[in-house]
Amino acid sequence: MVTSKNVGLAVPDWPTTFGYNMFLFPVSKWVGGILFEHTHRLMGSVVGFLTIILAVWLWAGDDRRWLRKLGVIAVVGVILQGILGGLRVTMMKDQIGIFHACVAQAFLGLLVFIVLATTNFWRSITERFGHSQKFSPIKKLAVAITIAIYVQLALGATMRHQHRDLAILDFPTANGAWIPDTSAAALAKINAWRDARALSDVSAFQIWLQMVHRFLALIIAIAIVAFCARVWREMRDFAALKRLSLLWIALVFGQIALGAWVIWSNKAADIATAHVALGAVMLSFGVSISAICWRISQRETDRARPQSAPKPMPA
Repeated sequence: MVTSKNVGLAVPDWPTTFGYNMFLFPVSKWVGGILFEHTHRLMGSVVGFLTIILAVWLWAGDDRRWLRKLGVIAVVGVILQGILGGLRVTMMKDQIGIFHACVAQAFLGLLVFIVLATTNFWRSITERFGHSQKFSPIKKLAVAITIAIYVQLALGATMRHQHRDLAILDFPTANGAWIPDTSAAALAKINAWRDARALSDVSAFQIWLQMVHRFLALIIAIAIVAFCARVWREMRDFAALKRLSLLWIALVFGQIALGAWVIWSNKAADIATAHVALGAVMLSFGVSISAICWRISQRETDRARPQSAPKPMPA
């Protein structure tokens, strides 16, 4: 909401809030854009505090060393995220805002994986799954889709932080064509039209950035449908993965609809925020599905690995 409503600098100082200790800022002053920016800071602090509790809990109560290390990485990540948010305010650089958004999504993905790894379901996957065929292709497809979703989120963050208005104002066409004309003459005509409507000028890069975002959305949708079909064909007895793949399809088409709505509504703040939020949910599904596939493939790898012969007992 902070970015959608363009109120990232409603509070001009950091780590203080208008000179106050952030946690002592009077509630009566939480008005307008300050409400969103200040609440964002407070929620960031809550997330940081809970992440520290999570890391301590993992070190105290989980015997898996790799999971305890992930808890520490999560703490480092949330601290980095807080610092980036502060630098975005003090240095007023869009590039930091883009990096801030990307780190947030990576942090979310890490937490989703930690959550999954601490469930009874995670521990029981290798016992409940009975397939013996190679699972590597399905795992690779899931990982590739998840990476593509993360790249898509990074492209979206770049668009949101780099340009005040939409670079392309129509959908599914782009400036009235399926492939936009970004020649110097066409750009001059487009910007003259935008100037008459008090819209900011656009460059060829900004137009093509939005087009790449559209093309990648189509590729991701096709890949998720293909993944779901393969799971339902080859993993018929794995109900959890089948349900997740179906929900993934519903999410991607909902996300495409929201993306179109963002354009048709001229980037209405609530719709744009919902679009970003659903993208994060899609990434969370991708991380979960990829982790489950990795867990299964690890079992198959362990099965296929030849066992070393026992050493003879000494005479």
